[in-house]
Amino acid sequence: MFNIILLGLVSFFTDLSTEMVYPLIPLYLTSAFGATPAIIGIIEGVAESLASLLKVFSGYVSDRVQKKKLLAFSGYATGLLYKVVLLIAGSWAGVLAARIVDRFGKGIRTAPRDVLVSESADKGTMGRAFGIHKALDMAGSALGILITYFLLSRGGSFNYTRIFTLSIIPALLGLSMFFFFKEKTAPRPPRERVPFWRNVKGISGQLKLYLVVVGLFTLGNSSNSFLLLKAKATGFDDVSVVLLYFIFNAVASALAIPFGRLSDKIGRKKLLVTGYIVFAACYLGFALADSAWQMVCVFILYGGYTALVSGAERAFVAEMAPPDLKGTMLGLHSTVTGVALLPASVIAGFLWNGFGSMAPFLFGSAMSLVAVVLLGFFMGRGAQAAPSK
Repeated sequence: MFNIILLGLVSFFTDLSTEMVYPLIPLYLTSAFGATPAIIGIIEGVAESLASLLKVFSGYVSDRVQKKKLLAFSGYATGLLYKVVLLIAGSWAGVLAARIVDRFGKGIRTAPRDVLVSESADKGTMGRAFGIHKALDMAGSALGILITYFLLSRGGSFNYTRIFTLSIIPALLGLSMFFFFKEKTAPRPPRERVPFWRNVKGISGQLKLYLVVVGLFTLGNSSNSFLLLKAKATGFDDVSVVLLYFIFNAVASALAIPFGRLSDKIGRKKLLVTGYIVFAACYLGFALADSAWQMVCVFILYGGYTALVSGAERAFVAEMAPPDLKGTMLGLHSTVTGVALLPASVIAGFLWNGFGSMAPFLFGSAMSLVAVVLLGFFMGRGAQAAPSK
């Protein structure tokens, strides 16, 4: 449990740093560089997808060399470079470069970190472990957003670049947590080096199907930047948009642990199906919302969806993966999600430009329902995690 808390604190401080910046990016792009929704979609999609190609490679390396702590630390350290590149960016292309650097680091750290969480969990409590990690992760996000909200609400005292500079401090605190983390190591029998593609070919059909479901779902789950743009289009100013994003993260943090425990009891599949249904309702709400109170309600619902799915999906993959390929499979899951985000964000941007702000959210709601059908009716019962006793 101590290791899980430490990893949670790493994510807490890192996400505090990241979320002091992230909700400002679409606002910064539009106000400073005149970027359109289509350009924002391309920036977010390219950054997420290019970096996500590293996630499966990082997971594969962590399975081979057993240096998960070092890999995770390296990925988190890249977040510092992201802030520097963002500070010197003089155009939307510079912001794109900064976002690629940031997602590059996430691509390195995600799989080894998730393996560290799963290896630190007791049998039958993996959902709870991922729930604790996600709760601290989202709590850091919420606090970072709240800090940015108060800095922006002071008017002329702070500008974008000052907030970007301040965000470096919690990033350093997050890295310091690694000095207290003790990686569990165990002797492993010699194993033949097998090419990555042969490992993927040999995984179960159920895990392959779930990765297909994740890819299809993500095609409709574009960057959160579009949620912020939608809120602004509904009438919220830049400061109020940041506060909405805080509400989303606070709700997700509060519900992550109880939903993680629930997945241990009822099985991951049931919780994931519920989460995808909630997402469909949520994106329908984003499409139709035309008042402030409706937008607040939808952001609260979106926080609930995030808590339902985030921990359960990682535990689901970790339990279906062969023990010696856990990092590879967790990395592959993240890669599928990230690669699908490029067409998802590009599609969302062009749907917005061509048909209005409702179009990308209606598309996302429909794709979520497709995922519900595939996951609910085509994945066998054997793919579900066994309820804890």
